Amino acid sequence: MKILVTGGAGFIASHIADAFIEEGHSVHIIDNLSSGFEKNINPKASFIKADIRDKSLSKIFDKEKFDVINHHAAQMDVRRSVADPAYDADINILGTINLLQNAEKYKVNKFMFASTGGAIYGEQEYFPADEKHPTSPLSPYGISKLSVEKYLFFYKAQYDLNYSILRYANIYGPRQNPHGEAGVVAIFSKKLLNGEQPVINGDGKQTRDYTFVKDVVKANLIALNDNVSDIYNVGTGRETDVNELFNMINKLAGKGQAEKHGPAMPGEQMRSVITSEKLRLKFGWSPATPIAEGLNNTVKYFKENL
Repeated sequence: MKILVTGGAGFIASHIADAFIEEGHSVHIIDNLSSGFEKNINPKASFIKADIRDKSLSKIFDKEKFDVINHHAAQMDVRRSVADPAYDADINILGTINLLQNAEKYKVNKFMFASTGGAIYGEQEYFPADEKHPTSPLSPYGISKLSVEKYLFFYKAQYDLNYSILRYANIYGPRQNPHGEAGVVAIFSKKLLNGEQPVINGDGKQTRDYTFVKDVVKANLIALNDNVSDIYNVGTGRETDVNELFNMINKLAGKGQAEKHGPAMPGEQMRSVITSEKLRLKFGWSPATPIAEGLNNTVKYFKENL
């Protein structure tokens, strides 16, 4: 198949592009390199430096005749979305609509969308959240992801565009960007390896579902061949709090930094964990990487690449 991967110079999508290429697919990558890195791009992929909001993308769609779009390009910083909702919506909603319009016009068969299993559910009513959990996002970022999901429902009903929505937990692993506010595993790893002092927000008891990137890649490979338009959570179903995470990375980094706490972030979600039972029952997918193993691989990567 000919697959367009948006955001393919970024953390998660570059791993997915690699896997598609290994499976023998023809991969084209669109990325504006605002947060991704050209070094992450597989040399066997065709790279187009462009923004998903560009109207000129229609020329690329007309020329290449893609079979599938795997859409990961996004404004992914929750705090920035709160500070500037219009910017978040411009990229995450209007940028995606631009892709969907081209997908419909140029007869793309399938649209794969990287959604969020944390921000989209908001403060959970039960734990872990399944795909039937109420969607009550508390940030413009979560709202934008939910909006795109609704647009995908529309494009399926109106134009029969098949889709797979993958609601990710907190993904970590090699190539994650350690700069900025997103990606606590990468941030802690970089700081601890450099002998710097990470600061834990609040009491550090807030929990997340940390899922290793290679397990996410496998979920995308499965969804690529799914002929039924559907939504799937991609997570471990296991909660890890920030204090536990810090101590594991601190030990792997070998620097012995003290645990330091700062002020809590206003409005920060305290618990987030999702179940992937639907994906397991339908396709046999389950997360294969224990957090200790995943963190070891991640810290090793940063040791070699910082």
